[in-house]
Amino acid sequence: MKIVSYPRAALGHAAPCALLTLALALTIGFTIPVATAAAAERPMVEWPYVANSPQVTRHSPLEDINAGNVNRVVQAWEWKSPDRSMPEYKVIPGALAATPLMIDNVVYTTTNMNRIVALDAETGKEKWIYDPRAYEKGMPTLAGGFRHKGVAVWRDNGQLRIFSASRNTLISLDAETGKPVTTFGNQGVADATAGLDPEADPELVEFNSAPTVYKDLVILGTAGGDRVYGPDPTSAVRAFDARTGKLVWSFRMIPLPGQFGNDTWLRNSWKDNGSAEAWAGFAVDEKRELLYVPGGNPTNNYYGGKRPGAGLFGESLICLDLNTGQRKWHFQITHHGLWDYNLPAAPMLATITKDGKQIDVVTQLTKQGLAFVFDRVTGQPIWPIEEKAVPQSTVPGEESWPTQPIPSKPAYLGMLGKDGGVTLAEANDLTPEIKAQAQEAMKQLDLGPLYTPPTFKGVFAWPGGVVNWGGGAFDPETQRLYVRTSATPAILKLAPYDPKTTRNPFAGINRQDVGYENVGGSTQMAGGLQLTKPPYGGLTAVDMRTGEILWKVPLGKGANALRNSPALKGVQLPDRLGNGGVNGSMVTKGGLVFVGAGNDFFAFDKASGKEVWSIALARQASSTPMTYRAKDGRQYVLLGTGSADDSALIAFVLPTP
Repeated sequence: MKIVSYPRAALGHAAPCALLTLALALTIGFTIPVATAAAAERPMVEWPYVANSPQVTRHSPLEDINAGNVNRVVQAWEWKSPDRSMPEYKVIPGALAATPLMIDNVVYTTTNMNRIVALDAETGKEKWIYDPRAYEKGMPTLAGGFRHKGVAVWRDNGQLRIFSASRNTLISLDAETGKPVTTFGNQGVADATAGLDPEADPELVEFNSAPTVYKDLVILGTAGGDRVYGPDPTSAVRAFDARTGKLVWSFRMIPLPGQFGNDTWLRNSWKDNGSAEAWAGFAVDEKRELLYVPGGNPTNNYYGGKRPGAGLFGESLICLDLNTGQRKWHFQITHHGLWDYNLPAAPMLATITKDGKQIDVVTQLTKQGLAFVFDRVTGQPIWPIEEKAVPQSTVPGEESWPTQPIPSKPAYLGMLGKDGGVTLAEANDLTPEIKAQAQEAMKQLDLGPLYTPPTFKGVFAWPGGVVNWGGGAFDPETQRLYVRTSATPAILKLAPYDPKTTRNPFAGINRQDVGYENVGGSTQMAGGLQLTKPPYGGLTAVDMRTGEILWKVPLGKGANALRNSPALKGVQLPDRLGNGGVNGSMVTKGGLVFVGAGNDFFAFDKASGKEVWSIALARQASSTPMTYRAKDGRQYVLLGTGSADDSALIAFVLPTP
């Protein structure tokens, strides 16, 4: 792909100056290189948070790029990440997952290896880069290798500070220079394990989402690998002083005796279990000073025989007082989780009109493709949520929960089936022969509805997520929610845990008997075909006033390996087989939903779901997009692409007239 760099506008920003420059140009006959005077006079529009607001909306008021001209959008600039594999540290970068910020014409972002970068918003030219040398600690325990999802900012008496959580540290940088703020922590770096269990191994504590900043507080959870050993460090949500880096308050995700929720850990199982990590980022109601936290799953992910009980605050949406960390309300979305259904995305705050009344709500998207919507003050469901009976485990020692909550609205968001369960009807049907083979293989598993517990034969489930950390995008004008979804289930298959043969490199560190672990199973057939049918990715629109699904459309062309499979030679395939993915979408006032899938970047008409633009990428789309209007008066759309030794941040723009 040809890379075009558009220089900064030469007209300046004030109207008199612009007219003078234009007159000079006409007099001496030189060509103005970029935007017109009208474009240069447009005010700058920033993107100051990873999701563009503390409420996590991923919405932009910009409409310079719209459904009428988006088909003219071209690449403006590209910034290549310096990250490379480092065999000396046994480190490999993951996917470039960060969504950048843009403040005062500077783009701030992070790389896979936790480097923090400042770029010129109009050219992509590097202003500074800070390297925390996180790779010196070796590979993270998180699946997918080294990756990072962005930074947060805070102003201290007019001075802009950049905060980033890197492994087990919290870093504060001066935004102008990229240098550590020496009055914060230890020369700019604070210990991010403060407020956790005293016995927590700091090498197992991570956090790679952007911190949440409120007033003078920087708020973090923790993140870590999907492990089965114990005792795993217990997660906590912690608030740090933005000036000093000192701990202000801590909310423990597995309650101690005497704390609310401890009685949901039967037979003192809170002692021997951990995790429940709040890793996906938070939402803030600034007016009411409330924090919304998505809880993770306790260890062991797939076998709960060592942790009987519902297990609060695992897999729960929690509302906390921002100033004290005290619980206001909670709702457990998965009881006694057995499927790795940690809440994967930051909650989303919005105001909707229901039955003629305005309601402030919080929406939590889930891996299982369900959306839970609550009054954000009271915690009461906006639409009824029913505790429905679910299949029970047949694994010795397991005490699975008899019911799970199912929202009446919105309906299931995904593309595969109606409720997230996988039956023979969901078998790959690209040809009659393929369908027969897929169904025969599927009959070897324990098929069932959503929340069928893991078995020794194996069950279909969504640990990778129908929805993952990309979350959704909310349009306040139309009150519509847009969600990128995946349709590639996994197989959960249990086997007795043996520390000598375990496939989990972090299992059994303390050599405790954890019962059973997931050994998985293949979801593929011969020729690289999936057992289940396409499309493998989609985009769903929900009317949040009524809870109704407005449309679902396939997203992505499909993997090249699938299209080139010998088993499909001569078969007429759909144009859009769909690509799964963990990144999300962005919606704009210009009538567009932007989202990357596979090796393409797409724009959809937000009203109809019609695909109106796409562009081929040199690498796989890996981040959720963002947009801003720079000082040159032009709207830019940014997307992270690639992984390992080849990743880049790419900016798109309308060409100059």
